[in-house]
Amino acid sequence: MSIITTGHPLDPSQRRAVTLGKPIAIERNVWIAAGATVIGGVTVGENAVVAAGSVVTRNVPPNTLVGGNPAQVIRSIGAD
Repeated sequence: MSIITTGHPLDPSQRRAVTLGKPIAIERNVWIAAGATVIGGVTVGENAVVAAGSVVTRNVPPNTLVGGNPAQVIRSIGAD
């Protein structure tokens, strides 16, 4: 799993001068499978599951299974 909180501007003149950082929030009882990548600025909601190899670029709603590149909601899951 990779949690990537920093990036760079697209403008070539600023790429080496500026690093952009964004927080990542991983709420309670989240499962992030092998090889998944979570990008800065994202919240992974409570009880969510991120499928193996997924690239999470947007917020993940609570109680959902997401997967793919970019990750999309596959289905809702039950909370215990």
